[in-house]
Amino acid sequence: MSRLLEPPAKFLPPEWKYANQVHLRNAEAERARSERLTAECRRLIEESNKSAKRMQKDASKRLEQRIHDIKFWRQELDQKLEDMVQEIELLITFKRRVERALESCSEPLKVTLQCLEEREKRVGFDRVHDEVERELMKEKEVIEGVAALLQQTLEQITEQIRLNRSAKYHLEKDLRDKFQAEKIDDFCSILTSTSSSIEGQVNGNIDRNADLSTISTAVTREEWESFSDVNIYKTEKEKNNSLTLRALVESLLEQTAADMQRQNKATGIALERCIQETKIAKAQLEETLNKLLAEIASQQRNLEGLRVAISDKEGPQKVAQTRLNARSRRPTNELCHDLAHVRLLAEVEELTRHINRLRESLAKSELELRELTRNQLALEKEIQVKSHSLYIDEVICTQLRQPISIHNF
Repeated sequence: MSRLLEPPAKFLPPEWKYANQVHLRNAEAERARSERLTAECRRLIEESNKSAKRMQKDASKRLEQRIHDIKFWRQELDQKLEDMVQEIELLITFKRRVERALESCSEPLKVTLQCLEEREKRVGFDRVHDEVERELMKEKEVIEGVAALLQQTLEQITEQIRLNRSAKYHLEKDLRDKFQAEKIDDFCSILTSTSSSIEGQVNGNIDRNADLSTISTAVTREEWESFSDVNIYKTEKEKNNSLTLRALVESLLEQTAADMQRQNKATGIALERCIQETKIAKAQLEETLNKLLAEIASQQRNLEGLRVAISDKEGPQKVAQTRLNARSRRPTNELCHDLAHVRLLAEVEELTRHINRLRESLAKSELELRELTRNQLALEKEIQVKSHSLYIDEVICTQLRQPISIHNF
């Protein structure tokens, strides 16, 4: 206890001086290190400020270049989109034209089939595979071929419109993405160190301790440019295909309308020619019938004359036969073959020969009259057949075909 209460040992003067020097050297060394650190910090601050300004300036420049590139691609895409929208509208117009053309084929085809059906109702020898029927069959084939070709073309146009709309969709999506990217880059380009939204962005969206070098981008610059190039290439390709298809459709519509008009005209000419031929044949038959009726009347009068002639000859014949019979009863020596008897025999023979010839002529005339009557009936029937055929061709078929007017599609 007594030792603890003893005062501390005193240092010698040299020790005091040494201790002071040690403290001075340590303080001086620490001051020198502090000065060097301060100078290094100032240099670092200046260097970092310069670097930050340089990098910010370079980043702003690159953002401006990027915005310029985006605007360039947007202009290109806008132009291609406008062209594609116009092309789709034109193609839709052509689609409507093809639909109307396809619809306009139904009525002519219906009329053609009705004409064929009506002409099947002809009778007798008028049911002939004539020029009109051949032209109607050809017209049916032409219309059906045109309708099938238009239907196939309509499917091609529909598919091309789908492809065009697909290209338009990708252009619109690319434009939306580029608009959003430009909006973001515009925002980034106007940011400065004094912008009020910086702190919020940093605190809200970016982890200060995160390694930014690990943040990966979706595509490279080359892929970014290639993406728009591919969209433009596909759009140009579909546009060229659409232009080719429109030119083909225009030519097709013109050609099919011309084919149908030409065949319609050919069928009309054949029908008119057939009507004229039938009228001529009917007129000839009617003229022949009139002559035949006149001949029948003449033959009837001839028959009546023959009957009268026979009747007229039968009286003298009976008189001559009665005379011969009466003279055959003469007495024996008076039963002489005299000139009167010879003359009576000759008269009976001559009258009998005349009567027989007249009866033969009567039989022939009656047979001829029956043949004339049979021909009369045949001519009348044939005239009815011609009238029926004329009714079908001139009335039914002509009236059916009259409203048909094939215009350019």
